[in-house]
Amino acid sequence: MLQYPHLISSEIYRASRYGAKHPLSIPRVSLAVDLIKAMGWFPEDRFVEGPIATPEQLHRFHDPDYVAALLRAEEGNLTEAEKDRWNIGRNGNPIYPEVFHRPATAAGSSILAAQMVRDGGTVHSPAGGTHHGRRDRASGFCFLNDPVLGILTLLDAGIAPVVYVDLDAHHGDGVEIAFQHDPRVTTLSIHEAGRWPRTGGLHHDLGPTVINFPVEPGFQDDEFYYILETAILPIVQNVEPAAIVIQCGVDGLADDPMSKLSLSNNVYPVAVSALMRLAPRHIVLGGGGYNPFAVARAWTLIWAAIDGRDGTEMELPQAARNVLKGVHWRHSLAKSPPARWFDQLIDPPNTGSIRDSIRETVRAVLNATG
Repeated sequence: MLQYPHLISSEIYRASRYGAKHPLSIPRVSLAVDLIKAMGWFPEDRFVEGPIATPEQLHRFHDPDYVAALLRAEEGNLTEAEKDRWNIGRNGNPIYPEVFHRPATAAGSSILAAQMVRDGGTVHSPAGGTHHGRRDRASGFCFLNDPVLGILTLLDAGIAPVVYVDLDAHHGDGVEIAFQHDPRVTTLSIHEAGRWPRTGGLHHDLGPTVINFPVEPGFQDDEFYYILETAILPIVQNVEPAAIVIQCGVDGLADDPMSKLSLSNNVYPVAVSALMRLAPRHIVLGGGGYNPFAVARAWTLIWAAIDGRDGTEMELPQAARNVLKGVHWRHSLAKSPPARWFDQLIDPPNTGSIRDSIRETVRAVLNATG
């Protein structure tokens, strides 16, 4: 059993970019790791270099022909017809120099995380969370589906049931599709209703192990806590999971340009801490997030929660401020950035009343799972 939480990352994320105009051209994983170091929270003895998943490991979920196509894409050897077939180089899934090795590292990290927690413990892999990847094609900036591969590694080790909780602003469609008929895995997703991929409706005929919370624009902290406390935590507790996998996409932040949700970063460490108490094994992944300052601060807070640290310090040390001020982000939000992005780790809470639509969503879910 792991006595302390471990952190998996790789330098591949520092040098690799999806392309100059792509939303994922920003620093994310490397920036979060740098910020954790600057806070004095980097676990030198608990840092693990993310391995590159082998094609054979990827075949546990992904079509071998698709994996081969991804390798050829990195070599620049895909035909136009193959690009269409596999959705590589199409629809926001660009071909770039590390188009196989970068997602294969995230996949290898999630597989390793599952192996590491076999006897219990917690592993954080912020590069993970590529929840849109399909068995035989790229989707939604995701070339491989590392959460699925991690969960399959747990199941192959006889660890079940597993609960997957997706906090991304976009529905975790790839993971849901992979396990919607597997009673050993319960998938829960909170996401903005109507946002791409426009799946994850409240009502479906997939049974009680598929649970979705589509929420409206303006979704704020108090509404998040209401869903967490009245629905998610009781449902997870009732499952009595042997392992929990948490996808911590933070594009639901009010500071993020890719959704219309209004969360502060307060909610993520609260959710992760509460969920971790409900199982002996935990894999905590990253996910979406398109404001580098917001992503780094949120993922650093999540690591603090995982590692049992107090991440609520109001003033950042100078080393942490220097890390954030060294980021160059060409976006309208960066033209007049608020001082708190550089001075504080935690956001002011975004509070408000619980809308009737949120209460009705919770009632519908509880009725369907009861």
